[in-house]
Amino acid sequence: MAYHYGNLAVKPKRQEEQEYIIRETKKKVVRKKPIPAGEKILYLTAVLMGVIILGVIIFRYADIYYTSLQVKQINSEMQAMTIEVEQLQREVQTLSDPERIREFAQSQGMVSSLDTGIIVKKSSSSGETAKLE
Repeated sequence: MAYHYGNLAVKPKRQEEQEYIIRETKKKVVRKKPIPAGEKILYLTAVLMGVIILGVIIFRYADIYYTSLQVKQINSEMQAMTIEVEQLQREVQTLSDPERIREFAQSQGMVSSLDTGIIVKKSSSSGETAKLE
């Protein structure tokens, strides 16, 4: 092997310089063609129709929800009124009891007219009774 650093007698081999060739390349830029106006209008119309349809669907669901809420409220009112009607029917039964009516009439100063006709007691001091036959 040769001594490279200190011996001047040996000339190192030179590497051939490579020549660099610069080439100018042109890159083709592919531009997409713009969407025609008619197609843009078609897309816009399709999007608007979709938005309108979705709006109608959402509106209908809101309307159905509101109607359902009203039905629930009416059902609860109807149940409350049914309970009230049952209570009033029980009250009518107790108030229309013939024995209770007889006791109430006697406490108001009335007398039974089944035997003699209509008799009204006067609250005067003479103690007379009027009799209508």
